Parts: sequence; structure tokens; C-alpha cells
Amino acid sequence: MNISTGLLFFRGFIATPAALAAVTGQAVASSASPKEVVQDFLNQVRSGKAPDQSGNYLASIVLAHQINSENETTVARNPEDYAAHVKDFKRIYGDFNFEIKQLLADGDHVYARWKQTGCHIGSADGIAPSGLPVIEIASAVYRVVDGKISEYWIQLDRKGFDFQIEANAKNSQGKIRCVR
Repeated sequence: MNISTGLLFFRGFIATPAALAAVTGQAVASSASPKEVVQDFLNQVRSGKAPDQSGNYLASIVLAHQINSENETTVARNPEDYAAHVKDFKRIYGDFNFEIKQLLADGDHVYARWKQTGCHIGSADGIAPSGLPVIEIASAVYRVVDGKISEYWIQLDRKGFDFQIEANAKNSQGKIRCVR
């Protein structure tokens, strides 16, 4: 590895540690900054592109603080159940589009805000799929320790999301369906 650039040479090609891990399926020691770790995690795992690569970015136990005004909870996650969580998104919302809107770092903490757009193609919280578009707006602060995400605090626009699902369920007749 070239420490000054963070690049690896793999079979005659130059690759970032995240790209090499995605190709080989093996974690690579990295000198990546916390911001780079979170950005790669969001682009590879949270985006649904490669959920099984979660072990490359997540510590063996991650404290996931669910910031809900009615009931804050903390869930202990591991890479395997996080991958299952993302696969569940794909079951419910198809191959969704995931766009990072903002990414800011301060030491070992990284703030991310994103927009996820998909189609409601699977049952969610007892509501039958409508086939109509749904959008999730969310943000999280991630804490990175030794090159792995060890903790995060996440906030979702749950009310806005629930409103979309409920409205779509009531108004799905005659609407344009998602095209994939």
C-alpha cells in the first residue's frame, strides 16, 4: 500500500482499499479517514449495492441509537444483521436509489444526510405494496474507531415516510407505477 495516497496495487491495477475489498470479499487494512470509511460504507453497503461487505466497515458490535422523539432506543448490531437489514430494504423497496446529500467530519465523528428513493414493492409494517415511489430522508452521525464504524445515531423523517406509504395505499388505483 502506498501510505501517501491510500492506493493498493492489485494484479497490475491501482485500487482503493474499499474497491479491493469489494472485489476480493476480504477486508484490507486501511489508513482511510473516518470520513472515507463512512462514505465507502454508505456507497457500498447502505446503498444496497453490496450489503454483504458490511464486515469491511462495521465493528463486530455496533451501537445503533435510533433517535425517535417518542421512544429513543439503542440496538446492538453486527455486520451480518446489518446486511440483513439492508436486504430487507431491497425486498420492500426494490433496487432503490441512494444519494448522499451531505457528508461532514469532525475527528472520529462523521455526519451524513441522504435521500433514498425506491418503489414500494413489498409489504411494510402490515401495509401491502402499492408499486408507487417512496422517498426516505435521513441523517446519521457515525463514530469510527480503528477504521470501523462502532456507533451511530440515526434520525429518519418517519412521519413523512409513513404519510407516503399510507397515501400510496389509499390512492394506488390508476397511478403511474415505478419503472425499473
